[in-house]
Amino acid sequence: MQTSRSKPCSCPSFKLREVASMYFTMIAVFLVILVVALQGSVPRGSDFPYKVPLDPQGLLELSWNVSYPEQAVHFQLLVRDLQFGLLFGMSDRGEFENADLAVLWSDGRNSYFGDAWSDAKGQLHMDSQQDYQLLGARRAPEGLYLLFRRAFSTCDPKDYLIEDGTVHLIYGILEKPVHSLQAINISAIHRGLQRVQLLKPNITVPELPSDIKTMEITAPDVVIPSQETTYWCYMAELAEGFPKHHIIMYEPVITAGNEALVHHMEVFQCAAKFDSFPHYNGPCDSKMKPDRLNYCRHVLAAWAMGAQAFYYPEEAGLAFGGPGSSRYLRLEIHYHNPLVFKGRRDSSGIRLYYTATLRRYDAGIMELGLVYTPVMAIPPGEDAFLLTGYCTDKCTQLALPAAGIRIFASQLHTHLAGRKVVTVLSRDGRERQVVNADGHYSPHFQEIRMLKEVVAVFPGDELITTCTYNTEDRSRATVGGFGILEEMCVNYVHYYPQTQLELCKSAVDPGYLHRYFNLVNRFNDEEVCTCPQVSVPQQFFSVPWNTFNRDVLKSLYGFAPISMHCNKSSAVRFPGDWEKQPLPTITERLREPVPRCPPTPGPRPAAPVPLNLGELRRD
Repeated sequence: MQTSRSKPCSCPSFKLREVASMYFTMIAVFLVILVVALQGSVPRGSDFPYKVPLDPQGLLELSWNVSYPEQAVHFQLLVRDLQFGLLFGMSDRGEFENADLAVLWSDGRNSYFGDAWSDAKGQLHMDSQQDYQLLGARRAPEGLYLLFRRAFSTCDPKDYLIEDGTVHLIYGILEKPVHSLQAINISAIHRGLQRVQLLKPNITVPELPSDIKTMEITAPDVVIPSQETTYWCYMAELAEGFPKHHIIMYEPVITAGNEALVHHMEVFQCAAKFDSFPHYNGPCDSKMKPDRLNYCRHVLAAWAMGAQAFYYPEEAGLAFGGPGSSRYLRLEIHYHNPLVFKGRRDSSGIRLYYTATLRRYDAGIMELGLVYTPVMAIPPGEDAFLLTGYCTDKCTQLALPAAGIRIFASQLHTHLAGRKVVTVLSRDGRERQVVNADGHYSPHFQEIRMLKEVVAVFPGDELITTCTYNTEDRSRATVGGFGILEEMCVNYVHYYPQTQLELCKSAVDPGYLHRYFNLVNRFNDEEVCTCPQVSVPQQFFSVPWNTFNRDVLKSLYGFAPISMHCNKSSAVRFPGDWEKQPLPTITERLREPVPRCPPTPGPRPAAPVPLNLGELRRD
């Protein structure tokens, strides 16, 4: 039998082109496997409960959800008219410089997605740590859906830390093909910003009662003025003899097609001391608006773009109607119309859900912070000037029930110079809990926000509200007051059970401020008139704002006694001595939260992810 011998293998030599072909085939297979793996973790469309239009035309629509266990946000971006890509990201106050960005770009044939950042000059750079994680991209009849994920904290110094409070989202649309990330000139693209609260609280929606009724307070088919900003006021009224009810929920009613124009809305109840209010339907700043409408200031509902329905806790409701309650309501809508659309009609407003079956507690609204007075002022040219208002232990000891109150929602408020607001609960001289904080606060985005957890406040507790202001664009002092160029520092807290305490605020003692002006006169060549006939604002306006005068004012606000306003709903103070009260002594501060870094999945190359979107259009 003849045995067969294996012949020596004659292997052909590979050419460089063939080797490269095999290599890129392997890479393509890997990318396909990667995309399939990623799509396995893509949330469904129904899993994005929050939605907001990014641009005034509604070409970009952002939806998102929040995973607190994962400490991450999942984004779904709908691009209705994709051209050659887009930029989406976050920055401190909506700037395109020093921004954290996810970028989709195309040269017309090939498309790429990557995590990038911009420097102080607006130049884009690929991030060495790719933290915007692409989950998928798909085309649909309505446009391109882009899905990606971002951890709250990445511990990347080039990344934005996603925190509670306002987030300034920025976007840009690429209308021409670009061959690289670095070739994108952000100053030459169509761009804008949108403000949202990304980290929505994870709150269980309470069951509504069977006798629930609804009432819509809406604009009566108004024509939105063809100007960028309009505040529109409309008066409505409850039926004669409308009995007491509890509002237990409300939600926005937005006219279809106007989702990008209706910026925020509020419903105010008018003061009960007036028997009637004139009808009005027009701009809030019109000279034709009756002065009496200024007495419609009690907030019943407030909504801002991106907010969902607002629910009261199961045990409480906001009372309206019945004896001692005005039946007159004022709807205020802020229209933001930067593209100056003409002829748009609108019937947006707020839908109230209310019940005649009263809940256990009436909810109340209490004002914390600073009194509206010019004795609290901010020098010009300040980048971060702090003012603090106090609700002291003496006031809460006198005015709160022994079982305390429960704060479940909060609305922060300043005027145009406000940049940050925080309210802290202090007990026995130690800071215990942040009630509400917004480190990226914007006066253009104010809403009632449900708290992640209810805050219990007991007699003897202190509620301390601090506002940070920026006056770098101003040439004279900014004083406290009602005018838009004056300032406020307020936290409207929503709580139960309702008490007689409606306002718990402070201001520096006027006598100590008078001493400050005398000191300024003594150490400065320019004299500040301290005559009785000269108003406090005029005295502040005449101060020469050198370093000494600034530092002394900061010091004054940090040690001088205060005038406390511990007021009932009748605007009368509770009995007691409220002048020249000492500032609360804080012996222990809350620690600053340390961002939690996500586990490192391994090195990810600082390279964009290629996307197969086909050939993009050229106009």
